[in-house]
Amino acid sequence: MKIFSNTLLFKRITIVVSFVIVSLILWNTYTFFQKFKHEERIKMEILATAQKEIATNTNLDANVDLPLKILENNNNIPMILVNENGEIEYSQNLDAKKSLNPKYLEKQLAIMKEENEPIEVSYQGKNRQFIYYRNSDLLNRLTYYPIALILILVLFLSVIYMFYSSNKVAETNKLWTGMAKETAHQIGTPLSSLLGWIAILKMEKVDDQYVEEIQKDVSRLNTIANRFSKIGSAPELKRENIVAITKQAFDYLESRSSKQISFSFTSEENEIYSNLNTELFGWVIENLIKNAIDAMLGKGELKVNIENTSKKVKITVSDTGKGMPKKLYKQIFKPGFTTKKRGWGLGLSLSRRIVSDYHKGKISVQKSEIGKGTTFEILLDKV
Repeated sequence: MKIFSNTLLFKRITIVVSFVIVSLILWNTYTFFQKFKHEERIKMEILATAQKEIATNTNLDANVDLPLKILENNNNIPMILVNENGEIEYSQNLDAKKSLNPKYLEKQLAIMKEENEPIEVSYQGKNRQFIYYRNSDLLNRLTYYPIALILILVLFLSVIYMFYSSNKVAETNKLWTGMAKETAHQIGTPLSSLLGWIAILKMEKVDDQYVEEIQKDVSRLNTIANRFSKIGSAPELKRENIVAITKQAFDYLESRSSKQISFSFTSEENEIYSNLNTELFGWVIENLIKNAIDAMLGKGELKVNIENTSKKVKITVSDTGKGMPKKLYKQIFKPGFTTKKRGWGLGLSLSRRIVSDYHKGKISVQKSEIGKGTTFEILLDKV
């Protein structure tokens, strides 16, 4: 089993084996085709001999049953008999109705001249005739046989490729999940220490405003740790007020962003409920707001709006940034895709997974215009 652990070696072996199999298929088919073609040639030469026997036999009492039998047994090879002047005498195994048209026969004769050398039928050099023929339908179908086998082989290799690709993706996801959980675990140690330092600051009667801001950041770190710890596990969803959760993420980033950005938060109602995981959903809102801030280069207008529809709750995040072409609407949600010079391209990918897979909702680009901005839309079920 060690050979399968070396993916590169296995791929090379698979390619070599596939090439050998395809080569053998093609060679075997070519050999069989040539042999079958040669046998058809021999059959037509025998038929030519029978034709000659009948044409040159002047004895009315002579037995010509065998030559006639040979001619009658040719029921699969199309042929045309031509005299020495190039005139068509008769045809065999061609479409009966179409053969009444001279143009059809001329066209078939041209095909036969391309495919095979004619067989001459003559008696002592006189009354020369020529038999032209083309490959039988069975022989023609044989040419498609290697194509069918190659397609089957390609399908088989595609299945193998998808199997190993899915395994690789699963291993990568497992690695990222492990790293995320380990990150959450590592953050836990300094968090505990920071909580202790906050308690000391309170005892030392440090300005409450400073302590409060530090507490917010510590709480933020704790939220981040909880988010990372939930990656790879099915999150617990509870009935929560989506307006409050969205506003909390909005307020946190507003207070820590450039004053040149105009923040606006609107909602039709103060309470709209949906089944949510507060930490993961807050992560989605933060990702969208951060992307909007980056797109505006720290200056512009950012709007978050919550709309209560009949069955859904709709959250939109709009900015006045650089915008994007329509062809990128779906690509931006793919892992690793980013338009930034710095970035992993994971924020929107994680957001889509959180919304679609965990909350059974939908996230998409509602609209975008180059130089004017972008609007993202989230749709979730109400409860």
